[in-house]
Amino acid sequence: MQQITSKKFKYGEKLPSENELADKFGVPRMTVRNALLKLEERGYIYSKQGKGRYLKEESIQIQLHLTAKKSFTEKMELAGYNLETQNISCEKISYDEQIYKALNVNENEDVFRVSRLRLINGEPIAIHNSYVSQVMFPAIEEEGSQIRSMFAYYRKLGYTEFASRQSLLSITFPTLKEQQLLSCKSLVPLIIVESDCVDAKEGKLLEHTKILYRSDKFKYDVTMD
Repeated sequence: MQQITSKKFKYGEKLPSENELADKFGVPRMTVRNALLKLEERGYIYSKQGKGRYLKEESIQIQLHLTAKKSFTEKMELAGYNLETQNISCEKISYDEQIYKALNVNENEDVFRVSRLRLINGEPIAIHNSYVSQVMFPAIEEEGSQIRSMFAYYRKLGYTEFASRQSLLSITFPTLKEQQLLSCKSLVPLIIVESDCVDAKEGKLLEHTKILYRSDKFKYDVTMD
C-alpha cells in the first residue's frame, strides 16, 4: 500500500511476482498472496490469468453534479463522456418505509423500481434506481422495462422542467448481484446518492432516486451547478 500510494508503481504496471515479494520482504509466499488478494478485493489491483497482477489504471474524473435540472444522460453527454445505458429491470418492490415515505404514498399503493446500468467507455460506473408510484404513472409496469432515461419518459408525459429537493450521500459495499453488474469486488466501497426529483412547474414529486457509484475506477466532481 505504501508503494502504491507513493506512486512507486505506474498505473497499469505489472507488479512483482509473489516469489519476488516474498524474498524482498522476508515473509512466506502465502502471506504475500493474502496481501495481494486483499488489495484486489479493495480494487487497487487486478489479475490477468497466467500473466500476473497489475495496478489499476488511473481513475477517470467524472463531473457528478447533484442537481436534477438535467438528466444523468444529458449531464454525461454534455461533458463529452461516452455513455451507454442498459435497462436492467422494472419491478414492483415490497413495502419499504423509507421509499414510500419519500414518495408520499400509502402502504397499499404500488411502487416500481426502474433500474439502469450506466457505463462510461464500456466500464460500468453506476446502477441507477428510480422509484415511482403507479398512481402517478399508471403505465410504468408495462413501459418501465424500455426506459433508459426517466427524464425522456417524463417529457413524453408533458413534464419539461425538473428540480431536486435534497441530495444525500452515504457509503455501502456491493451485494453479489451488484458486484456482477459493476464488475467490482466485495470490498470496493460504493457511493450512494439519494435524491428526489420534482416537476419544477407544479412541484409534483416524480421519483425517488438511489444511485450506486463505483468508487475504485472514478473520481467524482460534486460541485453544485
